[in-house]
Amino acid sequence: MASTAPSGTSSENIGHVVFITAAAAIGGFLFGYDSAVINGAVTGIEKNFDVGPVQTGFVVAIALLGSALGAWIAGGLADRWGRTRTMQVAAILFAVSSIGQALPFALWDLAFWRVLAGVGIGMASVIGPAYIAEVAPPAYRGRLGSFQQLAIVLGIAVSQLANYAIAERAGGDVNNELLGLQAWQWMLGACLIPALLYLVFATVIPESPRFLIAVGRSEAARKVLSEVEGEGTDLDARVAEIETSLRSEHRPRLRDLRGGRLGLLPIVWIGILLSVFQQFVGINVIFYYSASLWQSVGINQSDSLLISFSTSIINIVGTFIAIALVDRIGRRPLLLIGSAGMTVALAVAAWAFSAGVPSGDAVKLPEAQGTVALIAAHVFVLFFALSWGVIVWVLLGEMFPNRIRAAALSVAAAAQWVANWLITVSFPSLSEWNLAGAYVGYAAFAALSFVFVMFKVRETKGRKLEEMG
Repeated sequence: MASTAPSGTSSENIGHVVFITAAAAIGGFLFGYDSAVINGAVTGIEKNFDVGPVQTGFVVAIALLGSALGAWIAGGLADRWGRTRTMQVAAILFAVSSIGQALPFALWDLAFWRVLAGVGIGMASVIGPAYIAEVAPPAYRGRLGSFQQLAIVLGIAVSQLANYAIAERAGGDVNNELLGLQAWQWMLGACLIPALLYLVFATVIPESPRFLIAVGRSEAARKVLSEVEGEGTDLDARVAEIETSLRSEHRPRLRDLRGGRLGLLPIVWIGILLSVFQQFVGINVIFYYSASLWQSVGINQSDSLLISFSTSIINIVGTFIAIALVDRIGRRPLLLIGSAGMTVALAVAAWAFSAGVPSGDAVKLPEAQGTVALIAAHVFVLFFALSWGVIVWVLLGEMFPNRIRAAALSVAAAAQWVANWLITVSFPSLSEWNLAGAYVGYAAFAALSFVFVMFKVRETKGRKLEEMG
């Protein structure tokens, strides 16, 4: 007889749930891959199109505006078409845009394809957490919800490793040609592979039982529930529970989020601020610009890509720590630990960068401060990964009441992409003006995030989605 899990779910069923959760989380892999692959291509784009930091920041960041649009529309599409069909559309958009990014004939053309890629990623960023939360048994939901961030950090690591391998094959310069294309073009085109994998897996995983019940397919929902929660589950009771929850609601729309003194329901503002703080600590500066950042302080192009890969490994380690702890100690404690650690690491990095001395077009750091900056950057990534990187996605998938979940998650995810865009588009100019000052700002937001969690974020560990309110 199969062993049983705390929720009554057999180990065989958990294996099935892990598979479909991992498949859905490939959307997170696309997010991570695209987020970091541009890191290796930044220098190549600058040289190929002969542009400065403002234009570079625009092209890097414009994908995030597409992601905000994708996240904004994803909830409505998921409620109309279903979770898996929306995933398939996202995968197709990303696959087509990957080819376009590899073959741009002008800067504006590259920007267009990056916007299209962003739309697909934004859609996947909403559907993944929502789908995982809807199929995961409550006792495992935190760990399974963490798959989204695990996929993101794996995507980051794989893209950094691919960038390094492509740059090495091209002789250490991303503007060198490799089989008829410059190396940076191959970096962007390689995104096609994970996009096609996402399309395949989104075609074979089952639809969300909550969506199936919402559209009147109760028998299909029973089958999915028996597969993910175990045959010992009282399927009649589970279907009735979901039907009761759905009966008291209508298809969520943006107007359903209105309320309170500030125009939106308080829980929606909490989701938005979680998303904003996750980005305003500057995490994606590390993943979008770290290669060019380390080059600016005297490290050669190939070695800077290798350092970026080491940061990705730290990111993975921190994510596994979060997965191990999220259902044990809860969401809030991990967020608080992460905020405290990030504040200290960012403040130390700011101090190290303040010692920079202009040297031509770059900034030269003394050896001691250079070492401190590298260590502080890795410590920052570790604390982010074991807390805000994972927990925000978990919370966004489970914190909203059923009646507004899809719409609220769309708004929160869109806010995350807009915040990401603001940080990404501003960093090249900020770093050229005052690199240390930029990191002081990120440290301040990390400190504010601690206060926010302390007073505004509620624990959701172990609660059923139907209990959220």
